Amino acid sequence: MIDDDHKSSLRKGVARESLTGETTDSGDVVQAQLTEEPSPAMEPTMEAQVNVTSSETMAKLREQVTVVIPTLNEEEAIGPLIDEVKAAGYNNILVVDGYSKDRTVEVARARGARVIGQHGKGKTGAVLVARDVVNTPYFLLMDGDYSYDPRDIDRFVVHANGYDHIIGFRPRNSPHISGTHKVGNRILTIAFNLLMGSNVPDVACGMYLMKTEKIKHLVLTRFGFEIDQEIAAQMLTDGNVTYAPINYRQRLGKAKAPTWRQGFRALFYIIGLGIRYNPILLFSIAASLVLIPAFGLLLYASYLLLILHQYHGGYFLAGLTLLVLGAQGFTVATIASMLGRIERKLSKM
Repeated sequence: MIDDDHKSSLRKGVARESLTGETTDSGDVVQAQLTEEPSPAMEPTMEAQVNVTSSETMAKLREQVTVVIPTLNEEEAIGPLIDEVKAAGYNNILVVDGYSKDRTVEVARARGARVIGQHGKGKTGAVLVARDVVNTPYFLLMDGDYSYDPRDIDRFVVHANGYDHIIGFRPRNSPHISGTHKVGNRILTIAFNLLMGSNVPDVACGMYLMKTEKIKHLVLTRFGFEIDQEIAAQMLTDGNVTYAPINYRQRLGKAKAPTWRQGFRALFYIIGLGIRYNPILLFSIAASLVLIPAFGLLLYASYLLLILHQYHGGYFLAGLTLLVLGAQGFTVATIASMLGRIERKLSKM
């Protein structure tokens, strides 16, 4: 006879095996979603959880997704990437090529992918082609340089029915992202969230899933890496958005990562997005910045009065005026941010 303590130990062991394993005895697919704990400051809407979805259901969900891969001279990476996408269970693969000068197109076709030349410039051209030719309810965009792992696509697909746009976020401590780009990505993400009143964990991530019907209503004006931020801003304004944690790998082939110049261009564009989609919050934040000179003037006037025994009413008056203006701006910015969050929560109900 097995005593109660031993039974309890056995039950705990079985529970651990079910959580960490790929399948259970009933044939269900068990997938742990989070590979890292998100920062509390970002508060991503996807909570740590274990999704249990039957194999049959997953197969049906995968048939509803087209994996769109933009390419430009990715001869070395595109073959292994397509093989992994198929191995993950996704057979609807569309390679949108920016007229590569190497064997990218030849390799992609040999692997059984559908290949179409893009129209328009940059990554936006690939999105426009996807909008025109994809006939599945959803499409997932991922770079063709092998840096994103196709095994993570399931993390998007299991939530596809409940959201219009699911954005991936990469591990902050990934060894495959340079220190310079980590800093740049962090600055862009903070600026975007501050101006949009959002909590996007990784606004520079190039792997995300969208409803095909939703992309048809977007107005896309950018052609570079800023297209990801433009889509996110529009979907946050008029859509249901969440986030999925993903892995990030060493890319294959020559790097095309953004330069400092492109990073600054993206930052200024994010400021433009704030003016376009959330002007009250942006201008309120700008107004609240006058608190800095306000405190400076008041401190200086107090120093003159208390230390040097010199009274300058002009400094006090200017400082108090700026203090009131800044306080009003800060209050309006806080209210605007709260209203934005409430609006997005109500849109999900």
